[in-house]
Amino acid sequence: MDAMEEELKCPVCGSLFKEPIILPCSHNVCLACARNIIVQTPEGETPPQSRSSGTSDYDNLDMDKMSMYSETDSGYGSYTPCLKSPNGVRVFPPALVHRHCSITCPLCHCSVSLDERGLRGFQRNRLLEAIVSRYQQSRAASVKCQLCDRNPVDATVMCEQCDVFYCTPCQQRCHPSRGPLAKHRLVPPTQAQVGSTQPAGSSARKQAMCVDHEVDNYSMYCVSCKTPVCYQCLEEGRHGKHDVKPLAAMWKQHKCQLSQALNGVSDKAKEAKEFLVQLKNLLQQIQENGVEFEACLVAQCDSLIEALTRQKAKLLTKVTKEKECKLKTVKDQITHCTMRLRQTTGMMEFCLEVIKENDPSGFLQISEALIKRVQASQEQWVKGALEPKVCPEFALTINTDPLMQSILQLDFTHSKEIPTVPPAPLLQLEKCCTRNNSVTLAWRITTVQALPVEAYILELDDGNGGPYREVYMGKETVCTVDGLHFNSSYNARVKAYNSTGVGAYSKVVVLKTSDVAWFTFDPTSAHKDIVLSNENQTVTCNSYDDRVVLGTAAFSKGIHYWELSVDRYDNHPDPAFGVARINTLKDMMLGKDDKAWAMYVDNNRSWFMHNNSHTNRAEGGITKGSTVGILLDLIKHTLTFFINKQQHGPMAFENLEGVFMPAVSLNRNVQVTLITGLEVPKHIM
Repeated sequence: MDAMEEELKCPVCGSLFKEPIILPCSHNVCLACARNIIVQTPEGETPPQSRSSGTSDYDNLDMDKMSMYSETDSGYGSYTPCLKSPNGVRVFPPALVHRHCSITCPLCHCSVSLDERGLRGFQRNRLLEAIVSRYQQSRAASVKCQLCDRNPVDATVMCEQCDVFYCTPCQQRCHPSRGPLAKHRLVPPTQAQVGSTQPAGSSARKQAMCVDHEVDNYSMYCVSCKTPVCYQCLEEGRHGKHDVKPLAAMWKQHKCQLSQALNGVSDKAKEAKEFLVQLKNLLQQIQENGVEFEACLVAQCDSLIEALTRQKAKLLTKVTKEKECKLKTVKDQITHCTMRLRQTTGMMEFCLEVIKENDPSGFLQISEALIKRVQASQEQWVKGALEPKVCPEFALTINTDPLMQSILQLDFTHSKEIPTVPPAPLLQLEKCCTRNNSVTLAWRITTVQALPVEAYILELDDGNGGPYREVYMGKETVCTVDGLHFNSSYNARVKAYNSTGVGAYSKVVVLKTSDVAWFTFDPTSAHKDIVLSNENQTVTCNSYDDRVVLGTAAFSKGIHYWELSVDRYDNHPDPAFGVARINTLKDMMLGKDDKAWAMYVDNNRSWFMHNNSHTNRAEGGITKGSTVGILLDLIKHTLTFFINKQQHGPMAFENLEGVFMPAVSLNRNVQVTLITGLEVPKHIM
């Protein structure tokens, strides 16, 4: 029964249902809770969809006596008078005001307007009310064992044949399930008590009375309205054209349908129980396998430690032998050298004494032999005789780095998995976007692999259906690609790889860049005398010499048009407007080197200039308030200039190939503002 308790709780108050009513969406709420969630608004206003808390300002009104109409009503009703205050505001008398009242289901949020009957128009769920009553009785009662001598304990079973409640020890002792008692039916005491509380003849429950006609019982069922009706309801004609059937027949039919549906649910519940048993067994298996695996891991690590200990003993033995050998050699050399040194020292002392003697004849008798002995002794101390035969360093060297690396790389978690290449990444479309001529893509791997992903490879085509090219390789799963063509659709795909190999490509996503270019002046590449303001859209200069500033956009494809508005123009300077390579010179007028194409103009005339070549002088100049337009057509590979929306001079430059950036050169007497994001004027095309 405890599992059923959630079905018996009101979704508004969270308590067991009290006087439940059925909403049109088939959900139930307590009658008191329904009063609390009613929403009331004056006629003509839209009632809110839901109400979170609190009570209405008109809770004190008798809802069952108010005139309220749903949106699907026929619209008839009485006129609601209203008064006007001295300031002209309408005032609705509380007793006369018409109000639209609605109630919103707290579960499915479905709203329904109330009719003139108010909440009385909703049927009371008597069946649910009866179930709640039985549940409360079964939960409140506590049946004691009838055979316990002292301190009776709670009964656990009840024999329907003996009509006796037993606790478990008494049942096993006095009512064993064998012999003649084996056929007795033992039921839980709550079930038995519920059955015992049913009065005789409870199957013949009091029939429900019609809500609209309280003296008549429900006898028929309107299939169209899905509600029981009485004979007076039928006589009034409200269900005249509806499909009406006997209540008992529909009751049996719906009971049959519910039983059939329950059979299906019962099968699913049985499968769920079996699945729960499977999960519990899985818990036990995981626990046992975990203990077994831990023991195996400890055994393997202990084996490695034991092998390392044995190898350590072997290495220590080698070190000891090497040390003893070196020590013996050095000790022998010390002994030998000490003996020779003592002999040499004795001979030297003897020779000195001989030299002190003044007997020439006696000296000559032994001098020749002494000289030979001294010479022989000297020859004993040849090169190498006074050098150690061994070095202090040991010939044995050990490198534990590979072993340490192997130990650190020990990983048993994937020992049973076969390494495979990564699956195709999943592009996260909600995070993929474009901005100006940049695209941002995001992706993720959906499954866990035995080997981790080492890197991702992002590929884009050329925006014109051409071959793919690699634009990014790395471990990040978000990438922004800048510098693409405007008004182009790019196909993008991504793949992953690990030490096993390269995985499959993701699905292709198509991203379209902006139709027109939005850009500003670039402060990072501008000359140091350039002064930018207005979020890098307005430019002037600190110097009387011409200085160059470039735009942040780079064009290599398509048709692009932008303008510059002259905000200040003093002393008739000649600013230059046009396009340039990114490495054009910044400390001279635009167009004086071979990396810029420009038109420089004063208040009377203009010239085109490239590589310091001045061509096509044209009359007409600029003043404060003028606009200079630049049309870069990279389909026809031409550059054209405009002043105040009119083409100025002939086509300025042809055969333009490569990448170009908007550019301006000016001095301190000029200030211009960049205007971008413009469509190409139709009269220009």
